[in-house]
Amino acid sequence: MSTPVWIPRKRRNVELAMLFLAILLTVLARVSIELTVNGSVPSSAYTFAVIFAAAAIGAHLAVRFIAPYADPVILPLVVCLNGIGINMIHRIDLARQAANPDRGSLAASQVTWTAVGIIGFIVVLAIVRDHRVLQKYTYTFGFIAIALLLMPLLPVIGQEIRGARLWIHVGPFSFQPGEAAKISLAIFFAGYLVVKRDALALAGKRFAGIDFPRGRDLGPIGLAWLLSLGILVFQRDLGSSLLFFGLFVVVLYVATERPGWVVVGVGLFLGGAYVANLSFSHVQRRVSAWLDPWANPEQNYQIISALYGMAHGGVLGRGWGEGRPEMTPFSFSDFILTSLGEELGLTGLMAILMIYVLIVERGVRIALTCRDAFGKLLAIGLTASLAFQVFVVAGGVTKLIPLTGLTTPFLAHGGSSIVMNWIIMALLLVISHQTRKPAPEVLEFSSDEATQVVKLR
Repeated sequence: MSTPVWIPRKRRNVELAMLFLAILLTVLARVSIELTVNGSVPSSAYTFAVIFAAAAIGAHLAVRFIAPYADPVILPLVVCLNGIGINMIHRIDLARQAANPDRGSLAASQVTWTAVGIIGFIVVLAIVRDHRVLQKYTYTFGFIAIALLLMPLLPVIGQEIRGARLWIHVGPFSFQPGEAAKISLAIFFAGYLVVKRDALALAGKRFAGIDFPRGRDLGPIGLAWLLSLGILVFQRDLGSSLLFFGLFVVVLYVATERPGWVVVGVGLFLGGAYVANLSFSHVQRRVSAWLDPWANPEQNYQIISALYGMAHGGVLGRGWGEGRPEMTPFSFSDFILTSLGEELGLTGLMAILMIYVLIVERGVRIALTCRDAFGKLLAIGLTASLAFQVFVVAGGVTKLIPLTGLTTPFLAHGGSSIVMNWIIMALLLVISHQTRKPAPEVLEFSSDEATQVVKLR
């Protein structure tokens, strides 16, 4: 009896059906906002619906023809988040323009950057057909990451905004290199640890049932720790410092399967955070605002206003267009989660967080099923970067942890963030396609052969 050949389903029609639901949700949200605020639906809403639907379907067609075996759930979830973010920014635009008609449209620029992000998504799918080719450029991506992190410190193009030196300006364009650096670092960490994991997995002393690494192997995590401290000291960016160091520790743990590395990483982070709190005034301000924002209400007005806004939303929210999210400074970027919490309530906010949880779950599933070590580490690194970013932002605006300068992926206003997160999703889908597609000999299977074909759901 012949051996069955297992062929996974492509599931592209399932993806298309879920994509239509995401587009419908986005369009209905836009209509609800317009009816509540303006009492009618202007022609610009229909234009937005057509542009957004065309961009989303274009991304789907790219996946259908370039990576047909890729995960079918990630793209609809990302489109849904992106649409919710654009609608929330448009809602804040209407309130800002009611007070000052001369204000520009932040939502229009977000739509533009979303289109650029989807173009980047398609380009990455078309160029990086096999993620394993990236392993050849491990150290190249390491140097690129360092260069990107150093760019904001340059005297001409680097610029400090709200106390953090994260941006570069070239003519009329601005860019946040740290968003691209996290992708380069994920590729570098994955490629480096594939080669070094056997040595780093060797056990040293055992304490409390945990095998700790040998002292001679602490060099890589020490360098990552110093890099994160450098970001904190010179760029004054607490969020990116935590993100990059956490990304390295997670990938290191997955590569070595040694929990001792996590203990060492947490210890180094806590030690660095304690020293930073004693040494740097901007960290002290963040910590004091976290512990007791009402002690200095003028300085901490932003977090106080955000907390009152979420309280105003309650469990079910005020409804699209019924809240006052514009009263919170930077409600369209740093505090967009609290804006959504006010208008959609705790229920809507939890639904949004569940979308992120589903994306992370699919990313972890891709890593677990990936057959090669580099793809496994790259998938977990890209997924961990998204998970860390959402946790840090959500924890900061809800006063679970101190505030950081990170943006909420796919929701917050910002071109650098939206473009780079679309590229992250493209890389995850490339890894998923390579993992799920049948071997060449299976694809050439002839129907007249006596081999049974079983399709997986």
